[in-house]
Amino acid sequence: MSYPQIYPFKKDYKINLVSERKEEIQISIHAPTRYVRKNTQRILPDWSNNLEMSVAVVLQQSQFALTESTPRIETEKQRLRAKFMRFASEVAFDLKDKNFFSDLIDPRTGYPLLSRPGQTPHDDTAVVKKLLKYPIICNKCRVLIHPKWGTAVYPSILLSAAPKIIIARTIKTNAILHGWEEIS
Repeated sequence: MSYPQIYPFKKDYKINLVSERKEEIQISIHAPTRYVRKNTQRILPDWSNNLEMSVAVVLQQSQFALTESTPRIETEKQRLRAKFMRFASEVAFDLKDKNFFSDLIDPRTGYPLLSRPGQTPHDDTAVVKKLLKYPIICNKCRVLIHPKWGTAVYPSILLSAAPKIIIARTIKTNAILHGWEEIS
């Protein structure tokens, strides 16, 4: 006889990692904001509005404050974006292989990478502000203020219909493959 798999409930999952370069990565998994739930079809038109969804917030520590636009800072943003894209793509494909809708949002454009883009881009900064209650600075682009790293933080988002515990396990497995160690 086959029984359904039961996943324990936990409000939010938090994963703290450190890269080989000793830069911290903080990942937390949440229920989506009301705005994302309400606008799922406009952001991800291939996803159903009644699909259970989780938002994985990926915060990477930057080498520099990201408040200005200089060639050095733009290079740093590109490095962090590429690092997120490699990692989150692998996580999303692993979750898709387990038959869960999953996608990552390109931090530069706000559009999904693995799904058809919708009419409305996703706003990573607004979602992080809402979910984590971090303040933002509004200048040319909005910059988060992290409680530990200040404005040296690069936010990005992964969305999935997988249970939070499955997302967390998949993130931890892929983190190891990227040379990231879990810290407490």
